[in-house]
Amino acid sequence: MTIVAERTAIRRIDQNHRRSRVVVHGDTIYLAGQCGDDMTGDAGQQTREALARIDRLLAEAGSDNSRLLSVQIWLSDMADFDAVNAVYDAWVVSGETPARCCGEVKLAVPGARVEIIAVAAA
Repeated sequence: MTIVAERTAIRRIDQNHRRSRVVVHGDTIYLAGQCGDDMTGDAGQQTREALARIDRLLAEAGSDNSRLLSVQIWLSDMADFDAVNAVYDAWVVSGETPARCCGEVKLAVPGARVEIIAVAAA
């Protein structure tokens, strides 16, 4: 007897030769790292812009920030931790907070102070 498993469809949003901004597999949505639009802005501004982009991408994938499962926040300087948290805390849905980590790294985008990676349920 042969058992054939059905493959779950994968949907990719805003894809280029190197990455997709969003990959939807089954009921899980994976977002690539999101930065702000204005690299001259402070950490708070860049965080607001990155979270707005995450909101748009989650909506396009059929979800929202109340369905977040995990968030990784990467800062170019841990001195921005409080400023980023002030914006993040106002954005995240109370009682629906995801698993989260935050660390300091050298970010690939020149001028970027924050990059946010997220996984959500559909």
